[in-house]
Amino acid sequence: MRESSVPVMVELPDTANLTDAPATRAAEHPDHVLFRRKDGTGWRPVPAATFWDEVTGLAKGLVAAGIDPGDRVALMSRTRYEWTLADYAIWAAGGVSVPIYETSSAEQIEWIISDSGAKAALVETGEHEALVESVRPGLAGFTDIWRIDGDGGGDAGAGGIAALAERGARVGDGVIDERRAGLGLADLATIIYTSGTTGRPKGCELTHGNLLRTARNAYEGALREVVDLDDGSTLLFLPLAHSFARFIQVLCVESGITLGHTPDIADVVPDLASYQPTFLLAVPRVFEKVYNGAEQQATAQGKGKIFRLAADTAIGYSRALDAGGPGVVLKLQHLLFDKLVYGKLRAAVGGKVSYAVAGGSALGERLGHFFRGVGITILEGYGLTETTAPSTVNLPSDLKIGTVGRPLPGVSVRIADDGEVMVKGVNVLRGYWHNEGATKEALEDGWFRTGDLGALDDDGFLTITGRKKEILVTAAGKNVAPAPLEDRVRAHALVSQCMVVGDGKPFVAALITLDPEAIGPWAKANGKPADMTAAQARDDADVQAAIDEAVRAANASVSRAEQIKKYRILADDLTEQSGHLTPSLKVKRGIVMKDYAAEVEAMYAG
Repeated sequence: MRESSVPVMVELPDTANLTDAPATRAAEHPDHVLFRRKDGTGWRPVPAATFWDEVTGLAKGLVAAGIDPGDRVALMSRTRYEWTLADYAIWAAGGVSVPIYETSSAEQIEWIISDSGAKAALVETGEHEALVESVRPGLAGFTDIWRIDGDGGGDAGAGGIAALAERGARVGDGVIDERRAGLGLADLATIIYTSGTTGRPKGCELTHGNLLRTARNAYEGALREVVDLDDGSTLLFLPLAHSFARFIQVLCVESGITLGHTPDIADVVPDLASYQPTFLLAVPRVFEKVYNGAEQQATAQGKGKIFRLAADTAIGYSRALDAGGPGVVLKLQHLLFDKLVYGKLRAAVGGKVSYAVAGGSALGERLGHFFRGVGITILEGYGLTETTAPSTVNLPSDLKIGTVGRPLPGVSVRIADDGEVMVKGVNVLRGYWHNEGATKEALEDGWFRTGDLGALDDDGFLTITGRKKEILVTAAGKNVAPAPLEDRVRAHALVSQCMVVGDGKPFVAALITLDPEAIGPWAKANGKPADMTAAQARDDADVQAAIDEAVRAANASVSRAEQIKKYRILADDLTEQSGHLTPSLKVKRGIVMKDYAAEVEAMYAG
């Protein structure tokens, strides 16, 4: 059993809570720009004093509407300024926020609201409101629904949060002061329901202490050199219902980093260009698509060979940084491609990004070296909802590409005898809401069983090798971890998703889907019909040859017994909308196996 620990750097009084930082900053630095809101083609600054006035105004509205200390309030919206505003207003009123993904179904909404006992809900749109209304008959004790956009859209109107704030006009400041004074580190701040790949989601109880102590220790002891660089700012586009984005929200408010929001993934590229953040956070799939999109664009312009040479140079340059430094020739090549290729990639994310934090799945060593060689160092980290997002992270001054870094201050990581990663520290959840059985199963003497498999090296860096419950055992008794194979296949520009199968079967196989966004550029570059669909592309000999190569490259990383012997390209992609991916883009293996049972069996027929 191996263990790596980093002591707490920031101690906080038991009376501290998440509303302290915005209130203090508003009083002491009222003009400090805490947020920037999109306004046409520009970004309007929101000073600390303005934010806190809006928070307290909305908190008073919640109090007037009957929200008492400890009451749960559901929050269903895309990532936007009002999400953060509502989150802090719920806390200022003494309540507990319960995030719901804006893509959730009526059944999922009913479960989360009923299980959490939420008293009311703040939703973004009329469609969201209709979904909540449709399940209201089954919600005991549920009272109100307020729309962020109100009845008129745009700024909150009648029925919106502006009207809710007006409702609290007669509530005195002293009421909010009293509510805030009643909060401390041990009090529940939020219940985040794990999206889950199987079964009903469980509600993770995260306290003010979980979020506050994790953010403060991460900032002071790890991420300050990332987020403080060049008047730090970031643009949030991951869903705030996810613990990763939620942690960054709190980190920014605690440290005074300027935060922006963009609700529509289609607007991310132009918004990055106009906002010009200094650091980013994203899941690895975003960086895979950036790389693949750049390669496809270069190929379509007849510059594919140049791009590949530039990519190899960036990777070689990054590797050389860990091995004594690049030589003269490599430096000159890197300088040339910086002007031809790398500068354009940096400009695509606003031109000021030096660091990006990634988590949720494996990035891959090659892609990590590529982006560092380009000038954007991706700092991989690891964590779960149950660990308030981060447990480990790589740092600019303490980086080992291919790992997920060392523990954050206040966190310990242990590898159990069976290889399972266990976490203990300021970030570990209090328990699962109204689920004592699950809590006892997951927590033992403060150690949280993550369900992930990993290894710690001699320097304390963690590597994730697979998911304990996802280990396949072939008919020959060979244990196979799907994740490493899937990550490598998915790195191919044409591939969207890959799911390795083979439990109880004579060999390992895979279900693969094509990326709809990649098919058009690939078809054009290879003399195929520009309107080629995924269903057509999967039967194309050249597509099959390309996927053959992706599978061969993945197979080269494992033993013969673990290699993918057959694969099937599906006609449709696996998406959240199809019900095959969680909101954090993890494959729901059980559902995929059920829906594509015929395709799986066909690979093993005969």
